[in-house]
Amino acid sequence: MPVEDLSINLATIREQCGFAEAVDVCLKHGITSIAPWRDQLAAVGLKEAVSIVKSNGLHLTGVCRGGFFPAGTRAEQENALDDNRRAIDEAAALGADCLVLVVGGLPKGSHDLGEAHRMVADGIAAVLPHARQANMPLAIEPLHPMYAADRACVNTLGHALDICERLGDGVGVAIDVYHVWWDPDLANQIARAGRMKAILAHHICDWLVPTADMLTDRGMMGDGVIDLPAIRRLIVNAGFNGRQEVEIFSAGNWWKRPADEVVATCVERFRSRC
Repeated sequence: MPVEDLSINLATIREQCGFAEAVDVCLKHGITSIAPWRDQLAAVGLKEAVSIVKSNGLHLTGVCRGGFFPAGTRAEQENALDDNRRAIDEAAALGADCLVLVVGGLPKGSHDLGEAHRMVADGIAAVLPHARQANMPLAIEPLHPMYAADRACVNTLGHALDICERLGDGVGVAIDVYHVWWDPDLANQIARAGRMKAILAHHICDWLVPTADMLTDRGMMGDGVIDLPAIRRLIVNAGFNGRQEVEIFSAGNWWKRPADEVVATCVERFRSRC
C-alpha cells in the first residue's frame, strides 16, 4: 500500500522526538500525514507548529486530544469546557481533520457511571456550537473497558454512535483497533457508522499477548492478535477511505528505539500486515 495512505500519530515517537524532529523523521520516510498531541504542540508553540505544518505541506489526520468532561465540581466542569474550546481552536488553526475526544471516566470519589455518561454527552453538547463555528469535527474515541474508570467511560463503538445520533452534525467517531477489536458487535457498528457518515479517523496498532501494561504496552502491527486487514475492510466498506493512523504507546519497546527505526518499521508493517 502507498505510504501516502499512512499517518503517524506522534505519540508513537513521543519519547524520542519533539514536534519538529518528529516531522523530519516522518518526511524522511515519505510520510506527510501526522497526528500530534497538544503537549507536543505546546512545547514548540502553536504559531511555530502551524508554520511547520504549512511549510512542509503536512496533512493532520487529527489532533489529540480533547475530552475529559466528567468532573466533581461545577468549576472543574467549566475548566474542562474551556480547555476543549481551546483544543478546538488549536486543531482548526492546524487544519486538522478532527479533534479526537478521550471523554473521561468517573470523577474522583464517584461510583455513578450513568452520571459520568451524562456528563460526557452534556460536555460535548456544550462545546459543539464552538466546534461547528470553527468547522472542526469532534471524534469520540471509544476506549477499551479497562479504561472506563479513569480515561473514558464510552467503551463501545455503539455507545459512541448513540451520542453522535443524539447530538447531530459535527460529531463522529475515531475507530482505534486497540480499543474495539474485541467487540462482538463491531462489524454491525462499523456499518452503522458508515450509514451515519460518522467515521472520522482509523487508528492502528496491535494487542500483545500477554500485555504487560494497560496503557503503555501496545504492539506494532503484526506482533499481536488483531485482524487488521479484516477491520480495515469493514471500515472501507462503510465508506471511509482515509489514512490509517499508527498510534503506539510502548514504554518497554518502541519508545526505546531510534525514531527512524520505529517509523521505518511502521511503513514496512503497514504494507505487509494492514
